[in-house]
Amino acid sequence: MSIFNRQTVAAFLLGSTLVVGVGAFAVERHMGGTHAAIDAGAHMDRMLKHLYVEVDATDAQKAKIEPLVKAAMADIKPLHQQVHQLHAQLIEQISAATIDRTALETTRANGLALADQASKRIVQLLADVGDTLTPAQRQKLAEHLSQMHGRHGHHG
Repeated sequence: MSIFNRQTVAAFLLGSTLVVGVGAFAVERHMGGTHAAIDAGAHMDRMLKHLYVEVDATDAQKAKIEPLVKAAMADIKPLHQQVHQLHAQLIEQISAATIDRTALETTRANGLALADQASKRIVQLLADVGDTLTPAQRQKLAEHLSQMHGRHGHHG
């Protein structure tokens, strides 16, 4: 396998994991341990509180936003497990005695489909949250997301 192919595989794995593992479930994976789900929930609560401060959310807005975020995370959670399955499948495929390009392509396409599904759900969440905010608050949210992207964005 050429270096380009290894880099392509690594990029696929990283991209799929990052897209599908957003929010509390990315935290859960990162934290590990037996209390990861509890810690992920607490982390999500802290992130929401931070968001509320950033946009100066009212109590009524908070009451609408929290269930939206929790529903989105519940929708994304099954995708997280599927990414792990695809990762294991890809590792198995690239370590086989013979490379099955058709199987690799199927795995890649499945990973992109998962990423697309997660991306659509995240965009839906952003729209739903955006509907609860004023235009000025949405601008603050956009600025906050832009700053986060700058800190966690492209690394090379």
